[in-house]
Amino acid sequence: MTRSVLVGSAFVALLTLLGVSENIATKIAVAQAQTPGRTMAPRFEVDPNWPRPLPNGYYLGQTIGVAVDAQDHVWIIHRSDSLDAVEAAADEKTGTCCKKTPPVLEFDQQGNLLRHWGGEDGPGYKWPTSNHGIWIDHKGNVWIGGNGADDGQVLKFTQDGTFLLKVGDKYPAADSNSMDRFWRVAKVHVLPKTNEVFVADGYGNKRVVVMDADTGKLKRFWGAYGNKPSDEALGRYDPKGPPSKQFRGPVHCAEPSNDGFVYVCDRTSDRIQVFTLDGKYVKETFVMPDSLGDGSTWDIDFSKDPQQRYLYVADGRNQRIHIFDRQSMVEMTNFGDGGHYPGQWYSLHSIAVDSKGNLYTTETYQGRRVQRFTYAGLVAVTKKEQGVVWPSATGTQ
Repeated sequence: MTRSVLVGSAFVALLTLLGVSENIATKIAVAQAQTPGRTMAPRFEVDPNWPRPLPNGYYLGQTIGVAVDAQDHVWIIHRSDSLDAVEAAADEKTGTCCKKTPPVLEFDQQGNLLRHWGGEDGPGYKWPTSNHGIWIDHKGNVWIGGNGADDGQVLKFTQDGTFLLKVGDKYPAADSNSMDRFWRVAKVHVLPKTNEVFVADGYGNKRVVVMDADTGKLKRFWGAYGNKPSDEALGRYDPKGPPSKQFRGPVHCAEPSNDGFVYVCDRTSDRIQVFTLDGKYVKETFVMPDSLGDGSTWDIDFSKDPQQRYLYVADGRNQRIHIFDRQSMVEMTNFGDGGHYPGQWYSLHSIAVDSKGNLYTTETYQGRRVQRFTYAGLVAVTKKEQGVVWPSATGTQ
């Protein structure tokens, strides 16, 4: 009895110590973030020469996903059917420029187009009505989802487009407690350590789903705060109201970190919720919480140091990337602006980081492109909002 009490007391003391340590770390991070020049953060500079022009008169549509493979090749997925008659004039036989490009494209580090495929139905599967998100797993396989009106599946291919696996099927209704299908998936991420697929399910359903990467068997799922997910309509987000106990959605990303947490984008609620790999709620952070419309938390990725010290958040409503200290979840700085010039975005949608720390972005709606932002190292933060960051020799923010 005495031993149990001692063990229990020690456990409570440890939790208290961890809580105190986290509070101290947060206060330090806040103080540093509020004092110009007192802290360091990653700097990114747009590379206006990447990628190289596409061959064959190819033209990109809504560019809806980006991922980096083990060779640092950059993969994107876009919607060729979003092109209008002028953008696809060669296909319409009304001019010589331009042509629809197959939806999956692979680029090398120099920006050359290496492969392109997809967009057609094949034996055992149908291409999504509206493809969305792309991931290259640790075995080199390509995963995509779809957020069209009847998209209830996740598809897996080889890098040359050979079909491997379908999980779910076409299905035009929500069921956030289903164990055999999805509805309108936003994005997937495969965690090598557990060989599990984390699915942001997403635009129709309002949950995170985890499944086996080899068999596709669904293993577990959860909603906001780890609650049982619900399909009820929550109405428009009110920044002054209490946080919703369910995901408002779209649940736009579910990204596991190296230390065993899952960061989930609840886009139109302007928040990121953090869970354990099993779906236990840990904490949440709001990003520009007065943002309305399509929300501020579109995608995330992590810095490439082993501790993944920094969290990068793509904000497609305010057209910037926020850089957070991941432990404290305090924003240190942000960069970017709205527009069509290099270093600007029109509906920044997805982000990915290569092994060198360079960051890649895609844009939906009328943005329709992929850009690279070169990692320029850690520099002193002199202002929180950097705006468009071009290459410079000063090394300051």
